[in-house]
Amino acid sequence: MLLKSLLVRVRRFISVTDENPELLKAQFEVFSSQVPLMYAIMLISAWALAITFIDSAPPLLAIYVPVFFTLVCCIRIIGWLRSRHIVPTIEAARKALTRTNLFALLIGVAITAWSLSLYPYGDPYMRGNIAFFMAITGVGVIICLLQLRSAAFMVAIIINIPFVLYFSFSGIPSFIGMAINTFLVSGALLMVVAVQFRHFAAAVDARTRLETVNEENFRLANHDSLTGLTNRRKFFYNLTETFYDARAKGQRLAVGIIDLDGFKPVNDLYGHVVGDSLLGDVGRLLVSLADRNMLVSRLGGDEFALIIRDCGSDSDLLAKGEQICTALRSPFVLADATVQISGSIGFSTFPHLADNVHELYERADYALYHGKRTNRGHAFLFSIDHVVEIEQSSRIEQALRNADLDRELSVVYQPIVDIKTRKTRAFEALARWNNPVLGNVPPALFIPVAERAGLVGGLTRIILEKALVTAASWPEDVGLSFNLSTQDICSPDGAVRIVGTIMASGIDPQRLDLEITETAMMYDFARAKTAIETLKTLGCGIALDDFGTGYSSLSQLHALPLTKIKIDRSFVSDIDKNPASYKIVKSLLALSRDMGLGCVVEGVETREEMDTLVSLGGQLAQGYYYSHAISEAEIDAFLPNTVVAISAEKRTVAAQ
Repeated sequence: MLLKSLLVRVRRFISVTDENPELLKAQFEVFSSQVPLMYAIMLISAWALAITFIDSAPPLLAIYVPVFFTLVCCIRIIGWLRSRHIVPTIEAARKALTRTNLFALLIGVAITAWSLSLYPYGDPYMRGNIAFFMAITGVGVIICLLQLRSAAFMVAIIINIPFVLYFSFSGIPSFIGMAINTFLVSGALLMVVAVQFRHFAAAVDARTRLETVNEENFRLANHDSLTGLTNRRKFFYNLTETFYDARAKGQRLAVGIIDLDGFKPVNDLYGHVVGDSLLGDVGRLLVSLADRNMLVSRLGGDEFALIIRDCGSDSDLLAKGEQICTALRSPFVLADATVQISGSIGFSTFPHLADNVHELYERADYALYHGKRTNRGHAFLFSIDHVVEIEQSSRIEQALRNADLDRELSVVYQPIVDIKTRKTRAFEALARWNNPVLGNVPPALFIPVAERAGLVGGLTRIILEKALVTAASWPEDVGLSFNLSTQDICSPDGAVRIVGTIMASGIDPQRLDLEITETAMMYDFARAKTAIETLKTLGCGIALDDFGTGYSSLSQLHALPLTKIKIDRSFVSDIDKNPASYKIVKSLLALSRDMGLGCVVEGVETREEMDTLVSLGGQLAQGYYYSHAISEAEIDAFLPNTVVAISAEKRTVAAQ
């Protein structure tokens, strides 16, 4: 039993296994350069010994055996030299090292048998040469096989044991001394082999662990841990590589940026766990829709990106975008909830409307922004018209940065009228900008530019200050309605600045309604809610503007300290002719009554629309039916109750 266990340990010690694949590859890498050197050492030493015996030993031993030995070694040298630049499979490396073990055994036996067979044909000096040959060859082979412990031990045993025994019993003191010396040196070398092999294996293991860590770090640095997609960093690397490849091949390249509409409400309502699960499902959906020419990445948050190589025509690109948008509108069944969102996509293409990587990405982002403003949930392609818009926006931004806004900004006021009494209950303050260079710039142009450029806070302060000064001269029962931007309620100090401006004006905060949009509220619901609560505590009314066009849920609506909602003009247009609009406005009016909120209907332009709102029990309205926005100087003439009737009469006469 003990002998069997010993044999198993010896077999394991000298065998080559694939238990450690990285160690096998490292051994193969080392031996591809060391083994040819080992064979060269043996050939030189063998021919040096053979030449010594060429006149005294038979030709078989002195010539033919060394020639055969040379052929075998040369074949092995050529084989290893060819494998120097080959990265082998684990199995190939194991087989190569196993063959090295076998050849080490055969070469050890051959060298020992051949050299000792020459012994009878030599004089004492020639026999000493045999002893030197066996000793130096054994040492050289052991050193060359340092990283293959099994082969080194086999060679040492096969060459040195016969050598030591043979020369120890020769009766010649110098040979006996050489045998003892060789035995001791070989033993020391084998100890070195054992230690160095352990160090070599440990070094390989350390390198493997380091490579694993580096690979994981590289993966983490280039992949999104939540979705498994490539991240923003890898996206731009891939985009740069793909761009130069497309330019070299003359191929068409497209970039698409996807932004999820309605993700933030889901995240706020159900929590980050559900939000993360939703993002993971979106990532898998996009991958399932991608073809071999499409790369999908997650840029961060709820934003994804596509790189489409060798893409088709504009119509094909938009068709693919609409396919993705349609898929995103399907309900996502998650573990804790079933949610429904949508997605907007902006595309740009090279070489038609982008000359470099930066333009390609920025113009896709602009197409996305344009799409979200005009028709969410669809795909948009950057066009030459957008180039004009960008140039216009750039001029507006530059003008805003250099403008004397205190002098150039002015405020006009559109009345909000009680539908039943026709009394003006409030005025909505609307900004106007007259620039010396650009002339009169519509708010629809300069407000979005100011928001993107981070300048809207300064505009809010100036416009609010001017509006409050004007409102201070109105009757106490006439209020002021004022629009706040996303930055006003979501920036850390936005609400503080607004509170300071209101307090400095001296006006009763209860006369002031601050309007926010659903989009602004959804940008950062928690921070927006905190800002709104601060303004409500001051005494201001809070109105939700463009109600029904965003993605707020009823639970979030209930969580906000609102006092009014404003029904968007898109639902009011042709309400007397459009049954769908009629039902929507009727429902929203009922909702406002049930929640105890005031309700302002925007965009009332015709008598028929007005009559329909009266029949539905509407409370407050504003629009061209009553008046366009008027200047501060016109307010005193407008406020008397008869003005509304006079204005309506004038319009009737003009129509006739």
